[in-house]
Amino acid sequence: MEQTEVQYCFQSSNSSCPKEVRPTAVYVVMYISAAAVVMLTMCGNLMVIISISHFKQLHTPTNLLVLSLAVADFLIGVTVMPFCLIVLIETCWYFGETVCIIYNTLRFVLTSVSINHVACIAIDRYFAVCDPLLYSTKITVNITWLIIMLNWLISLLYNLALIYFNGNMNGVEEITICYGDCLFAISETWVIVDLLVVFILPCSVMIILYLKVFVVAKKHVKVISAIREHKSSNDENKSKKITIKSERKAVKTLGIVIAVFLLCLVPYYICTLVDTNVSLSSSSVVINFLFWLLYFNSAVNPIIYALFYPWFQKSVKLIVTLRIFKPASSLLNLFPQKL
Repeated sequence: MEQTEVQYCFQSSNSSCPKEVRPTAVYVVMYISAAAVVMLTMCGNLMVIISISHFKQLHTPTNLLVLSLAVADFLIGVTVMPFCLIVLIETCWYFGETVCIIYNTLRFVLTSVSINHVACIAIDRYFAVCDPLLYSTKITVNITWLIIMLNWLISLLYNLALIYFNGNMNGVEEITICYGDCLFAISETWVIVDLLVVFILPCSVMIILYLKVFVVAKKHVKVISAIREHKSSNDENKSKKITIKSERKAVKTLGIVIAVFLLCLVPYYICTLVDTNVSLSSSSVVINFLFWLLYFNSAVNPIIYALFYPWFQKSVKLIVTLRIFKPASSLLNLFPQKL
């Protein structure tokens, strides 16, 4: 029986990791698909960043949170996804020890920032729908910027502690099984801590608040519908219809964002619970696929905005046609109807 020759990441090294070899056509398809996903993530989030930064009408507390989320997702697309996809395709780490440490740091920090921002957006929508008076007086642009800076700072400090206390700053060679791997060591205790802090806590907040927002929005729709039945004015009826439509769309969009978000995150965290290994290997196809699925959420968010937010569709047209370079373009009205 003919034996297939085993391929290694580094043929010259005796301690090199084995490499999974695929047909050339498969490599071509995989690299084209990977490039498309990375470009979609970068371009989509860049459009969100330019839109909210440029148009003054979009400088609201909610949109500032969306802007910061888009920055985190854009950085994931630029710094994390390319390495993750290359390793997923090649099943080898070719970029050295220093880049491995930077890569691990960035992927955990940016993922944490992204998760926390989605939770903050859910909190923001909860106060906007359930306590609009408090929201309009207390939730200001300055307060939102403070929350954003704290989010980035806390995520950075927590993940640096996670990486440092698990010995990941001491050098990859100390935990590497074979040459051509990029491992992230994490103890079982820290797996549970990370699961609670990064996944269970923010996701519980999102789900609970979304359910409350859904219930309150449904009550609002019923009240508005009851009022409309007693009003005969066409203008008032039109206004109420717009309000109902706006509330339903806001709740629906938030629900879709959270649902997609959970679909991308849950498989990875289930895997960490089922198999609490002391290290996560870059050569593991399953682990890298789950990481890629987690990062894929960064590519999906702009698509959701494009499908459900007319202001984003209009701003993209203005950016693509270069009309944003015209004088006073930042003052353009992106909302055809005043809601």
